[in-house]
Amino acid sequence: MKGKYHIVVQNNKLHYELDIRRNITIIRGDSATGKTKLISLIEQAAALGESSGVEVHCRRPCRTLSGNDWNIVLPNIHEQIIFLDEENKFVKSQEFAEAVKASDNYFVIITREDLPNLPYSVDEIYGIHTSGKYHDLKRTYNELYHIYSAELFYKEQTPATVVVEDANSGYEFFSVICEENQIACLGAGGKSNLKTAVRKLGNEPILVIADGAAIGSEMNELYQLMRYRPEVKCYLPESFEWLVLKSGMIDGKAVQDILNHPEDFIESKKYFSWERFFTAMLVKYTRESYLKYSKGKLNEAYLHEKMKQAILDGMEGINFYKTEKNC
Repeated sequence: MKGKYHIVVQNNKLHYELDIRRNITIIRGDSATGKTKLISLIEQAAALGESSGVEVHCRRPCRTLSGNDWNIVLPNIHEQIIFLDEENKFVKSQEFAEAVKASDNYFVIITREDLPNLPYSVDEIYGIHTSGKYHDLKRTYNELYHIYSAELFYKEQTPATVVVEDANSGYEFFSVICEENQIACLGAGGKSNLKTAVRKLGNEPILVIADGAAIGSEMNELYQLMRYRPEVKCYLPESFEWLVLKSGMIDGKAVQDILNHPEDFIESKKYFSWERFFTAMLVKYTRESYLKYSKGKLNEAYLHEKMKQAILDGMEGINFYKTEKNC
């Protein structure tokens, strides 16, 4: 399943509106914010149809999943949008993560807890905002908003230390950039180690670079860390491979078309996260060129001045230079 889907769920008192564009979407929030009511309305519509008084509008069927037999029911559901409540404890299990990976459905999970077994994007973590748009009709209007907006993370400042999520090609690239500009560069060895790596550092400006496409489960703690340590900032592109593709150094209109609307090209059953898709895409488009890409070992061609600068120019708000070299 792929594509972007606009969903409206409403009755005479409530109206929910949301857009879904990846295989995993997370809705968070405290009690009494309307999360559980959304699940209830979808269940009513599925069970009672028009007599429920609930309208569900979407190009794909929307349904809920619950109960001890979820693992029997799920394999028989195809290309639908499945809503799950946090009361279903199985959503935290590795068995459920494997089932999502093999599924051709989209999943909307309502939970206050982090789900480390699932690679969900920082861009697909939402809260529910209630407005008075329909107040005069005595209807509550609910819409989703991004909990972690981009401006909370990075700003134009030169870090003293850069912490990179892993030790692959992306880390090799940023290590060279940092060495050229007398900046310390550390590899965290995985997204779950980022907080520990940062906490070991002093109060100097720190920039964390990680794959936004799969870091959702770590964002709550990273965000809390940034709140009491304002010198820590995060830069969360989809992935290093996405940055390379975005640089414009890989020719072809097809590349830009995909980057403009990736949800129309990424098959959820094939790619558990968008990071995996962009890696496969970069490998494909560079296979027969001097820019042949390998995730495990950086091709030195990516360190040539023109290519290097093109990648850095695409990193809005990030400055590695202690001088005005980039102006």
